[in-house]
Amino acid sequence: MNKKVNTVIFILAASFFNIVIMILLMLGLFALASLLLPAGTGAGLGQFVFLLIFAASVGGSFFVYHKLVGFISKKIDMEKYFHPIFRSRKR
Repeated sequence: MNKKVNTVIFILAASFFNIVIMILLMLGLFALASLLLPAGTGAGLGQFVFLLIFAASVGGSFFVYHKLVGFISKKIDMEKYFHPIFRSRKR
């Protein structure tokens, strides 16, 4: 496989992993919200909590993805196997 194929496979796998992390975070935060919120919670508060959970899961998955790619790029020479999609800003 060449660098282009490796890069496409990496991006597809990383996107899938990012979506899985987002779904897991969303399910975990919904479970936590269901335990913390009382049963008679109003619709307005429920919608606000839903939006908050959605934003937190998107941000959390991006944070985990960013940290994981940073960890992998320290362990593996990314430029050796992939096209330069993760260039350092210090160059």
